Parts: sequence; C-alpha cells; structure tokens
Amino acid sequence: MAHFRFKALQKVIERQPVKVVREDSLTSNYYGINVFDRPKMKKYLSKDAYKAVCEAIDLGRAIDRKMADQVAQGMKAWATENGATHYTHWFHPLTDGTAEKHDAFIVHEEGGGVVEAFSGKVLSQQEPDASSFPSGGIRQTFEARGYTAWDASSPAFIVDGTLCIPTVFISYTGEALDYKTPLLKSIQAVDKAATAVCQYFDKNVTKVNANLGWEQEYFLIDEALFAARPDLILTGRTLMGHASSKDQQLDDHYFGSIPTRVYSYMEDLENEAYKLGIPLKTRHNEVAPNQFEAAPIYEEANLANDHNQLLMDIMKKVARRHNFRVLFHEKPFSGINGSGKHNNWSLTTDTGVNLYSPGKNPKSNLQFLTFVINAMKAVYDHQDLLRASIVSASNAHRLGAHEAPPAILSVFLGTEISKMLDLMEEAVVDRKMTPDEKTALKLNIGRIPEIILDNTDRNRTSPFAFTGNRFEFRAAGSSANCASSLIVLNTAVAAQLDSFKAEVDALIEKDVKKDEAIFQVLKKLIINSKPIRFDGDGYSDDWVAEAQKRGLTNINSVPEALTAYLSKQTKQLFTSQEVFSEKELEARTEVEHEKFTMKVQIEARVLGDLAINHIVPTAVQYQTTLLENVKNLKEVFDADEFETLAHARKELIREIGGHISSIKAKVREMVEARKVANVIEDSFDKAKAYDNTVRPYLDDIRYHIDKLELTVDNELWPLPKYRELLFVR
Repeated sequence: MAHFRFKALQKVIERQPVKVVREDSLTSNYYGINVFDRPKMKKYLSKDAYKAVCEAIDLGRAIDRKMADQVAQGMKAWATENGATHYTHWFHPLTDGTAEKHDAFIVHEEGGGVVEAFSGKVLSQQEPDASSFPSGGIRQTFEARGYTAWDASSPAFIVDGTLCIPTVFISYTGEALDYKTPLLKSIQAVDKAATAVCQYFDKNVTKVNANLGWEQEYFLIDEALFAARPDLILTGRTLMGHASSKDQQLDDHYFGSIPTRVYSYMEDLENEAYKLGIPLKTRHNEVAPNQFEAAPIYEEANLANDHNQLLMDIMKKVARRHNFRVLFHEKPFSGINGSGKHNNWSLTTDTGVNLYSPGKNPKSNLQFLTFVINAMKAVYDHQDLLRASIVSASNAHRLGAHEAPPAILSVFLGTEISKMLDLMEEAVVDRKMTPDEKTALKLNIGRIPEIILDNTDRNRTSPFAFTGNRFEFRAAGSSANCASSLIVLNTAVAAQLDSFKAEVDALIEKDVKKDEAIFQVLKKLIINSKPIRFDGDGYSDDWVAEAQKRGLTNINSVPEALTAYLSKQTKQLFTSQEVFSEKELEARTEVEHEKFTMKVQIEARVLGDLAINHIVPTAVQYQTTLLENVKNLKEVFDADEFETLAHARKELIREIGGHISSIKAKVREMVEARKVANVIEDSFDKAKAYDNTVRPYLDDIRYHIDKLELTVDNELWPLPKYRELLFVR
C-alpha cells in the first residue's frame, strides 16, 4: 500500500497540462451550439409550433399533442443533424444528482429494418422505472411506475451524442419524486404573489421571474492520489489525515495565480459549458489550497438550477481528461475551509425592473423596500425551514465553523438600509399622516439610490445577506441541489407577499390611502421581524448569546433540523401555496433522514475498514521495527548505555501501542453502536441514533490515526498525506 502511495506521487510529478483547443476565439460564435434554443426552434419548427413553445415558456401554457408532434420532429431533425443517436428524459431525483435513460431514435419498419423516429408522445412523457429512486414511502419497491414529463421552459441539449430533454419526475399517483416539480410550483407561487404586489406600483407588470446566480466551489485532486485514498473514493472526504504544516494560513491561494494544470482544466470546462449555453463568467482560486470557484451570469431560477446540475456532471467528465477528480463534498479536508454554493436570489419584472434594486424616485424605492422587508419577514417566520433546506451529513461539517454561516439564521441589510427601516419604524404611520410627515418620509426613501451606491458592503458571516441588488443565501452546500433552498425561499416569500397584500387591501377598504396603508403594514413587519436583522459578526460567541435572547433558533443536529419540514407551520405554508402536499413533505423528510443515516453509516464502515486493515497493520509493522531496534541495542551496549539510548524508543513503542489499542477498541464500539442503531425502524430515530452514538466515533478514531501519522515512518504510511494532496503539481 505504501508503495502504491509513492507510485501515485510519481505520477503526479510527471503530469503535464492538457492542451485545450477552443471552438473559436470568440465565445459568442459557438455559445449554445448544443442547445435547442429559440433561434434553432425558429429554424426547425413551424410558426405554430414555435409559437406554442414560446407561449409555454413565457406564459406557462400547455402544448397539445398535435403541436408536441411537430416540436418532436423539429427537435429530432436538429439533434440528428448534430450527431445525436439517442434521446433521454433528464431529471433530478432525490439522490442529489441527475438521472437519464437513453433510447435510440429507431423503430421497426416493414421488412425488418429500422427508421429514425421521435414522436410528441415520447417527447412529452415517459415511464421510467421509479422503484429504486428514493421516495420516502410514497412507492413500494414492487410499484415501479413513475412518469417523466417534458419541462418546455428549459431547453433540450445534446451531450455526448444524446439529446437530453429536461423533465419533471412524479409518481404514478402524482406526487413529486424530484426537485424540479416543486421548484416550478414555487416559482409560479412567487410570480403570482409578487405580481399582485407590484400592481400597487406599476400596473404594467404582468409577470415576476425568480432569478438565481449560483457560485460553485469545488476542490481538484490529482487522479492518482485520489485513487490511493479509499475514503475519498467512497465518501468524498478524507476520514483521516493530519494537517499539513502549511495550508491556508498565509491566504496566498485566495485569488492567486491559477496553477497551469488547473487553468487548462478551467478553459476546457468553460469551452464545454458555453456549448451548452451555461454562461460561466467567473473563475478563481478559493481560500483553501486546491479549492476553486466557478460562477455564471444570472439566469431564470429553473434554468439556472438545471445548468448547475448539468455543470457538476460536466466538471467530473472534464476533470478526468486532465487527470483530476472533482470533490463537491462540503468538507473534504479537516482544518481548512470547506465548499459552499452561494445562492444569489432576486426577483425581476417583465418590465425590466429588479425588485431588489433601489429606484430613482420615492415610488420605486417604496417598492424596493416593500420587497426587502417582506423577504426579511419571510426568513424570520421560516428560519427553521430555511435551515432544514440546506442541512445534510456533509454540510454539517461546514456550518457553524469560522468559514461558513452559522446555524443561526439572520439577515444582513447593511447600515444604510437598516437606518431606513429604523426611520420607517419610528414614523407615525398608524393614523392618517399629515402632508409634511408623508413628504418627509418619502423624501428620505427617495435618497436610497445614492446612499446604496457607496454602502453595499458584504457580510460573509451572514447566512442571508443583502448585497446591493439581491439576497445571497450563503449557507447552501457545494454538493446540494440549489432547488432545495430555492423552493423554501420562493414559497416563503410568496406566502408573505400574499399576507402583506391582504393586510394592505384590508386597510384600503377602510378608506386608508394606498401609500399610507403600505407604510402601516411595512412598519408592522419591520417591528415584528427585527430580531432577524443582524449586521455584526455571525461567528462570534456573543452573537450566539444575543440570538438566544432574541428568540432565534440554533439547531446543529441534522436530524433535528430536518423535522422543520413536518411542523404545522410548514405544512400550512406549502399546502396553501400548492407546492407540496403533506404526504410529499413527510416523504421528503424521511428521504433526508435516510440519506443522513446512510452517509454516516458508509463513513463509519469505510473508516473501520481502513483503520483495522491499513492503519493498524502499518503501525504494528513500525512498532515491530522499533522493538527489533531495542533488542539490537541491548545486544551491543551495556545496561547503563542501553537504558539511555532505548528510553525514547520504549516511550514511542508504548505510545504507538496505546493508539493501536484505542483504535481497535473504538472501532469495536462503533460497530456495536451501528448494530443497535440499525434495528431502529423509525427513520428519524435511526438518524438521531447515528448522529448521537455513531458519528462521534469518526472523530475519536481519527484522532488516534492522525497521531500515528506523525509517528510512523513516512516510508511505511499507506495513504497520501495532506501535504501531498493539497497542492497541485
């Protein structure tokens, strides 16, 4: 095994950057060539079919079967002309990945031959085997039928000769078995609610889009070193490994010069992404060694989420071409920064207005404040649910550390907006305002644009921060599907906007002027949600104590956090907005509890195997060498000299023996804890048992292994060390 480690290191030293040939020096010349976008639809579809698809995208209208047949013919013609031989319905099951089943464009014809064919029926719907996908009890193993249905709002694309058609995935009885279905419903809910509120300010607004700009952090590891670390292969993170003498202490990696091999990888990745219409804009080194980030231009939320899931697949494929492996685990290395996926979220109208950008007059700024305050209130009311949307076994290693937002939800608005909210809170708006009061308040609101221009500082310790023209939900994990948190955010904001409008309308019915009614309700929301506002250091112990005083929750247990999906408040929220049924919520919570249990179980099994079959034998081998050395010393030196020379060796032998004994004992105890937990039938109770009685052993066993790594002869150590893994060569 140790020999394998050094062979792996030799391969790394021999690596040369892979030369990348771009499609064209101008990205715009080949951007989206593998996407069935509007220009290609216009070319390959009839006018009626093109109109039907555009109306489906823009207005949410259904496409009838006759039009679907026409779309299918045009789509097939484009795909086959561009080398596609197969098609697949591409969807997002609850596995945190994507799924696809490829079928050839062929059917039998008379005479025994085949002909390429593709119908509207096949385009619109298929029936993949749903039995093996997580369902949380919605389906039994023997109930295999599930449906995928075409999502016309996200364009089809070609990958490796296969036409990929984005679809939703539902059960035979109609429940969602994926992330896309509830995401689309949440987008529809926030569109409806936000459009209604926008009517107070601009009657021309008929649609509001939810937008997403994700930031994807990741690690790159040389493939040879990856292959020499079974824990990385099987769990995505290192279950053992002592800190390197140098890692990120000097902050020299962050925004530093991109290593040549990595630069080549990034070029290749961008080339592939652009062909698929993924608008990657930013690339840079992140804080930790071997950590990097890619980020696109903002897009409509559903399309952006599809692009993120697609890019994660592409990143893995491209990495193999460059002798890398991509790590999306939130904490692949202990002691250095982990990876997140910041979700930058905003709402824009079909009139071209970003509702989270300050305007140029009091009216537009009142609209801006209306949407900021309602978003803040939504986060306050559903803080536990937002936390539940981002927790996982892997993200638990990152949340709460001094590298990521804490488990306490808070909203950062910045000094000037906070001052504006304080002004509105202090204003007397619960009665009919005098002209002077109304004018003074409106004038102050009218000052927002020039103030905001110079005061959009960021707070990296805040889970939910306003950053100038959007909110950044920083707590999502790098391996997560963005939809999980977007579903909650969209739905919570939609419900809050509905409530806001109902209160304003009730006041208007009592002859309160519209602006005064809006001011009155906003003041109430500002006061009620004030505990969630925090512009300070979210990492500090003082904030933990202060948050408790404010009544904010701080839940670090993943199983406990996930139960927020089952609260009465959550069920009311999702059912009222028609995003989830109670049955779907219960099923998804069970799926998440099961995923947590299985991931901890896998880590425990992998660590136990490595500890007993790799680390302990290596330590025993070195201990035996030391014992032989002591025996040899005794044969050569007299008693006094022997005791002097052998003392340190004897202490080292005892130290190694102590770590070996502790490892073996703790592995046995961990196995017994797993056995006890495994017989628990309830998914929540089992997840809690794994969290409380199994998971702690991972750190306990690691402590002794990492001590041995510092002690055992480097030539014997079987696994690549952090100093070898963390620096691209």
